[in-house]
Amino acid sequence: MNRSVYRWSSLILRKMAEEINKSEIRSSPSIIAKSRSLWPSVLRWIPTSTDHIIASEKRLLSLVKTLYVQELVNIGSGPPGSKVRWFRSSSNEPRFINTVTFDSKEGSPTLVMVHGYAASQGFFFKNFDYLANRFKVIAIDQLGWGGSSRPDFTCKSTEETEAWFIDSLEEWRKAKNLSNFILLGHSFGGYVAAKYALKHPEHVQHLILVGTAGLSSESDTTYEWVTRFRATWRGAILSHLWESNFTPQKIIRGLGPWGPDLVRKYTAARFTNRYSPEGVFTEEESRLLSDYVYHTSAAKASGELCLKYIFAFGAFNRALLNSASEWKVPTTFIYGAEDWMNYQGAQEAREQMKVPCEIIRVPQAGHFVFLENRDGFHSAVLYACRRFLSPNPDKEPFPEGLVSA
Repeated sequence: MNRSVYRWSSLILRKMAEEINKSEIRSSPSIIAKSRSLWPSVLRWIPTSTDHIIASEKRLLSLVKTLYVQELVNIGSGPPGSKVRWFRSSSNEPRFINTVTFDSKEGSPTLVMVHGYAASQGFFFKNFDYLANRFKVIAIDQLGWGGSSRPDFTCKSTEETEAWFIDSLEEWRKAKNLSNFILLGHSFGGYVAAKYALKHPEHVQHLILVGTAGLSSESDTTYEWVTRFRATWRGAILSHLWESNFTPQKIIRGLGPWGPDLVRKYTAARFTNRYSPEGVFTEEESRLLSDYVYHTSAAKASGELCLKYIFAFGAFNRALLNSASEWKVPTTFIYGAEDWMNYQGAQEAREQMKVPCEIIRVPQAGHFVFLENRDGFHSAVLYACRRFLSPNPDKEPFPEGLVSA
């Protein structure tokens, strides 16, 4: 987590406080006293719903030329034998994983794509067409995110929280009858993908971790900066919010009808590509992505509440580094050259790994390398998967312009 994140958090916290204060001043006591008229007001305060999520996803994916099928895959009410259902209740209500599967050539290797924290599968919309030419691409919304079911999140430990995501992914795999697939995860999705491969290595042919979490290096200068920042009063406040599980999505919900405008401004600022004069998105792409991000963020809190159980303040976690010697699946790490998730943690992990491992850095890109330098990212993915795509994988040259770490 870099300095800009803290400045942005402070800004939106102040904005939320101002808007909530204004709304309280405007509210009429007589209206508040009438419960029948209160509910419609509350429902309109956050202008979103599950239907809005799926509709915004459909609009965003209309930019993709490759045909696809969207489905809600039934994963049941909880993992077999588990004492804890997905939503920690006695109900047998089934839950679903929102899934999109793209048309592909017969015999293409299967590539399963898992999004990161505060994201959903639609974030890969600029990559689907290219990758679908070489793979059978399947992208999912993790349980509690995007258009998937959003059970009440009442996990109370790291172990329970990891099981929430890993076991729901495994139940999804069973429902889809998949095996022998390439698993790609970005950021927190990389953490989940790696943990899944540790538990179910027999199903994963190759692991691609893009700017993955879980490999924090204590030698990283960002770690040192966060430690110093935490000692300041601003850092103490944000650290308290972190431990209280106060997520960015809560800010968006708190702003109610002002939420969409905040998300538009954030999206425009976050994806301004200083390396490219034309920017990351066209005006239409930016508009549709902002709409999608708003609806997936403002919906019921669920998977987002994993934050404090997985990461220490500043998004630090060394779990993957600590388990590197146990990995059983060949792995490729991909990082944007400017990614705040430092690739040095992957280098430390590689020293302990007993399976093939390579680290690829993509220039002119940061944490969202798959959006900021799509060509470089696509080249890195194809090279990582060369043994599934090429008749002579050992003779495939390293992609020009990329850096092997």
